[in-house]
Amino acid sequence: MADAPAKLTMYSTTWCGYCRRLKSQLDREGIEFAEIDIERVPGAADFVMRVNGGNQTVPTVHFPNGAALTNPTLAQVKAELTPTN
Repeated sequence: MADAPAKLTMYSTTWCGYCRRLKSQLDREGIEFAEIDIERVPGAADFVMRVNGGNQTVPTVHFPNGAALTNPTLAQVKAELTPTN
């Protein structure tokens, strides 16, 4: 039996409107994700700053393949999740 694919991780805050919109779109599309609040989880803001040139920009989405996108559209998330041959 194969392991289930890793979920993508969305770094967010409770007050971010862009985060709420992306979460809603991911839910509607049935795309599973783990959410990490960068204001509550130690080290989360450090990761976000590392992939965003020192900025705490959310939503930042981290993919199982190691890629990260900042404030991506749903289409960008789906494209990153689509395997390429």
